[in-house]
Amino acid sequence: MRLSRYFLPILKENPREAEIVSHRLMLRAGMIRQQGQGSFSMLPIGKKVLDKVCKIIREEQDRAGALEILMPTIQSAELWRESGRYDDYGKEMLRIKDRQDRELLYGPTNEEMVTEIFRSYVKSYKDLPLNLYHIQWKFRDEVRPRFGVMRGREFLMKDAYSFDLNYEGARAAYNRMFVAYLRTFTRMGLKAIPMRADTGPIGGDLSHEFIILAETGESQVFCNREFLKLPVPGEATDFGNDSQIAQIVQDWTTPYAATDEMHDEAAWEKVPEDDRLSARGIEVGHIFHFGEKYSKPMGAKVQGPDGKEHNVSMGSYGIGPTRLIAAIIEASHDDAGIIWPESVSPFDIALINMKAGDAECDRLCELLYGEYTAAGKEVLYDDTDQRAGVKFATADLIGLPWQVIVGPRGAASGEVEIKNRCTGERETVSLDVARERFGVPA
Repeated sequence: MRLSRYFLPILKENPREAEIVSHRLMLRAGMIRQQGQGSFSMLPIGKKVLDKVCKIIREEQDRAGALEILMPTIQSAELWRESGRYDDYGKEMLRIKDRQDRELLYGPTNEEMVTEIFRSYVKSYKDLPLNLYHIQWKFRDEVRPRFGVMRGREFLMKDAYSFDLNYEGARAAYNRMFVAYLRTFTRMGLKAIPMRADTGPIGGDLSHEFIILAETGESQVFCNREFLKLPVPGEATDFGNDSQIAQIVQDWTTPYAATDEMHDEAAWEKVPEDDRLSARGIEVGHIFHFGEKYSKPMGAKVQGPDGKEHNVSMGSYGIGPTRLIAAIIEASHDDAGIIWPESVSPFDIALINMKAGDAECDRLCELLYGEYTAAGKEVLYDDTDQRAGVKFATADLIGLPWQVIVGPRGAASGEVEIKNRCTGERETVSLDVARERFGVPA
C-alpha cells in the first residue's frame, strides 16, 4: 500500500482526552476515531490490526474444537426473562422497543440466545460435546466509559459457549478453552497469566481471568515468577486428549496467582520471597463455568445414556478483540510510539523513500515494493514528499516491525538501511541482503 493513497490521519499532538498510553497512541496513529461516549470507528490501520487479532482467535478456537456461528446484536427481552436476567441486569443493558412495541435489547452478552439455539436442535447426549462461538459487537452502557477501546460502551467480543452432559464433560471443555487461550495470547506476543477469578453463587474453582503484566495495568496482581518460565503448549497439542490437556491446566494453575480481589495473604506468604511478583495487570480474557444456570430455567435438556433427561452443563469464554488491541499497545510501546508484535502488525514493513522524486531512490523503492509484495509481505510504502524526520516519526509511531530506508547516498551504491523497530538496531546492507532478509527468492 502506498502511503500517498492511504488514509492515515496522524496527529502530531497528544489528545487531551486520552488518559492512558494505548488511547493516546491509537488516536495519534490514526487507528480510531471517537464517534460518541465510549464508541469508536476503526480506521483502516486499526481495522487491519483488529482483523489479525480476530484471525488468531478464530484459528485457536477452531483448533480447540469450537464452531463459529454469528448471532444478532439485537435480542428479545423474552429470552432474558426466561433466564431471569432481564430485570436483574441493571442500567448497563440498553433496552429498546420496535414499532410493534416489542421489548428488545442490544446484547451485552449471548448466553440466552445461544441456549435457545441449542435447545431447538440438540436432544441427545450423542451430539455432545458442543462449543459454539461468535465474534460480534456488544453494548454495555457503562457509567463512565474511559481509556478509549479499553473500556468502551460498544466493543467487539469473542464469546464461546460450551454444552456438556455433566460436570466432568464441562471440566474437559473448560480445560480446552484454557489451553486455547494460552496459545492465543502467546501468538500475539503476550505473556498471559491465568488467575483464579470469583465464581459468584456458582461456586467451585472453574473461573479464570487471563492477565498480562503492564505498568499501566488497571489492577494489582500477585503471582509466582515461575509463570514467566512456563512453556506454552505448541501446535502439536492434541485437544482431543483430555488427560494431556488437563495436565497442562494443572501445570498452569498450581503456582500462586491472584488479582487483588482474590488475593490470599496467607497463601502469598508461603511463596518464596524471591519468587514473588507483584505488578499491575490488564485482563485480556475470562473463562467461566456456570453449570445449569441457563440450561435449567430455559429447558436446555438432552437425553442421557440412562434414558433420562439432563440439564446440560455450560460454560462461557470471552475475549475482547478491541480491548486486546489496547492491551497489546500498553504492553509494547516506547516514547516514540507503538511496537507491534509481528503477528498482529498492520503491515510487515515500512518502506521509506527518503527523497521521493530522486530517480534512483524511486527506482529502488519500486523494485523492493514489488518484490516484497510478491513474496507475501505487507508493505506500507512511504512515497510522500514529507521531510525525512516526519517520515521516521510516522514509521516509529505506527510501530511496524521493520523499516527499510532508501536514501540517495545508499541508492547510489546499491545499499539500503534496515531498522528493527523493537530493538532500534540499524544496519546498512546490500540490495541482495535486503531482498533475502524478507523472503524474496534469489
